Amino acid sequence: MHQGSGILTPRQRRLAWLGFLLAALQAPVSAWLVSDDSWLFSLCVALMVATVIVADDAARRRPAGASD
Repeated sequence: MHQGSGILTPRQRRLAWLGFLLAALQAPVSAWLVSDDSWLFSLCVALMVATVIVADDAARRRPAGASD
């Protein structure tokens, strides 16, 4: 049984992981440095990118011929 292809290319997947890590690391640093709540934006971006990565994982684990 073959696995399906994801919604991201391998290069896009690597960039998504990089973006997730950078946004996730920037949130606590900016929370420490800035007195307002603008660090929540970095957290929201990290969560959106993580959602795309999880959706890509789900698409890759689905069998190649399966459709919803």
